[in-house]
Amino acid sequence: MAEGLSTAFGAETPDQYGLVGHPVAHSWSPFIHGMFAKATSQNLAYRLFDVTPEHFRRETLQLFAGGVRGLNVTLPHKQAAAELVNELTPRAARAQAVNTIAFFEDTTLLGENTDGLGLIADLEGNLGLELAGKRVLILGAGGAVRGVLGPLLEREPREVLIANRTRDRAVKLAAEFSDMAEIRGCGFADLEGSPHDLIINATSASLQGEMPPLPEGLVGAGSVCYDMAYGRGPTPFTRWARSLRAAATHKGWGMLVEQAAESFLLWRGIRPNTRPVLEALARQG
Repeated sequence: MAEGLSTAFGAETPDQYGLVGHPVAHSWSPFIHGMFAKATSQNLAYRLFDVTPEHFRRETLQLFAGGVRGLNVTLPHKQAAAELVNELTPRAARAQAVNTIAFFEDTTLLGENTDGLGLIADLEGNLGLELAGKRVLILGAGGAVRGVLGPLLEREPREVLIANRTRDRAVKLAAEFSDMAEIRGCGFADLEGSPHDLIINATSASLQGEMPPLPEGLVGAGSVCYDMAYGRGPTPFTRWARSLRAAATHKGWGMLVEQAAESFLLWRGIRPNTRPVLEALARQG
């Protein structure tokens, strides 16, 4: 079942876009793309499509056959989307994960990953963080992490450590990107309690209302803690970070908006100004 927002200009039928995931009801993407469309005078409708993993391929292809011109892809489909499309951008090929699909008139489906661009734009552009030479800890090793590792490593951090509940998954993912920078993987149980400059939570813990088991000492007086999850009020991760007196805590509103702007650019050829949307979402707490 689809739900979402339509932005209409005159009597013309709006171009169709949307988000595919499971679940998706919590998503703010229709609101974001609705603001983008209004600000750039683009005639489009953006809807949410809740699709289970076993039906992803069939239902996604049906959406494009039915006239949809572009889709965002979220959990748990980002890696499946990389296998669905006809062509991958270099960034998506490196990640082997796709969060944006564009449909072209020759029926080509192009897969892109804008997650890393969105994260970097938020960390550097919106939050003013310097990533070069920093020690970075990433919690989680799923499709979201795949999407951000390439752009993050291009910023030349001193060290990146991926920690995951399943150790082998983190080690394997780190090995795939080891040609770019100093990076390694471990299990949560293997983490050593030394402070990191930046800790990024990419687990589903915040969605599930819990935190993975982590040792003391990971957060220091200068640590910035960033949760890719977003929503009203603090998340379990930001509460944990604040309890350990982190220098700053942030939720993923900025990443959400900036990656959406990159998707909009791919679809419509215009990168909208993100500031008005960021200000609107900041009022959500």
